[in-house]
Amino acid sequence: MKPINDGHVAEPGLAVVEVAAADDETAFAVQELLATRWAIAPADRTTHEPGEPGVRLRCYLDMRQQP
Repeated sequence: MKPINDGHVAEPGLAVVEVAAADDETAFAVQELLATRWAIAPADRTTHEPGEPGVRLRCYLDMRQQP
């Protein structure tokens, strides 16, 4: 995954969430759960690192705004 940019966490209430899950379905379910509570910039795909278990997903939360 790319490094986290300063702009992604520049103010209180902004967060970067990385999800590690066994499969895509689980990772996207967690993202959906977050989206019911906060405004997010959703991920459209997961990544898999060779030699590491499962998949990873990164989304960006803005806890200052409602979904």
